[in-house]
Amino acid sequence: MNAEIVKYPSLEDKVVLISGGSTGIGHTIVNKFLEQGSKVAFLDIDEDGASKLVNDFREFKYKAVFEKFDLKNIDQLKKSISTIKSNLGKISVLVNNAANDQRHTIDEVTPEFWDDRMNVNLRHFFFASQAVYKDMSELGKGSIINIGSYSWMKGIGGMPAYTTAKSAVMGLTRSLAKDLGEYNVRVNCIVPGWIATERQKKLWLTPEIIEDNLKRQSIKRMLTPEDIAKVVLFFASDQSSGCSAQSYVVDGGDVNQ
Repeated sequence: MNAEIVKYPSLEDKVVLISGGSTGIGHTIVNKFLEQGSKVAFLDIDEDGASKLVNDFREFKYKAVFEKFDLKNIDQLKKSISTIKSNLGKISVLVNNAANDQRHTIDEVTPEFWDDRMNVNLRHFFFASQAVYKDMSELGKGSIINIGSYSWMKGIGGMPAYTTAKSAVMGLTRSLAKDLGEYNVRVNCIVPGWIATERQKKLWLTPEIIEDNLKRQSIKRMLTPEDIAKVVLFFASDQSSGCSAQSYVVDGGDVNQ
């Protein structure tokens, strides 16, 4: 096991649910919770990829559990969460991560496309939270962590439906934090900057974009999914027990707002 792993005792044996765990940031979050000795379940539509990853994660205290999940199918989401509860127990931590940052122009957007982007990038955050908060209440505490994006903060163009949904994630975070605080359920948002996932490298991270990004960042390296996952662990653990309704930006210190 990596000697640099920071252990959070409060996460050991806890049931953690993560949406979008097969690739990118979600994959790393799954791995980091398994390192903590958590009972991890993740939802994803990529059944073949997820099955391979489950086998790759066998070295830990618990084996990751996968449930197939279509972001737009809320009934399927509820059934998957119910199955996870039956198999692993009450859910202590929820990480709403699954999303899709497909680029699009203003003229390409139809009403159907707009609704689809809201369903993919926002709606399931609420319904997953709705499905788990009573577990957390019965356990006496819980943590819901929403993964946002700094794209709307920076006014990044070329994906207006995505940035709209991601800005709403912050509003949802604060609203849920207020409603669920009486149950000792904390709700926070992690806001990644430009993270060098394999998808980003393949589609958009050109040398020119990397150079421009590093000029803006105070920290002169590209951020990785691990930078996000480590912050997620903190907000999931009891070490952040006084933190709720917060949005924590992880962007390498991009001070050119």
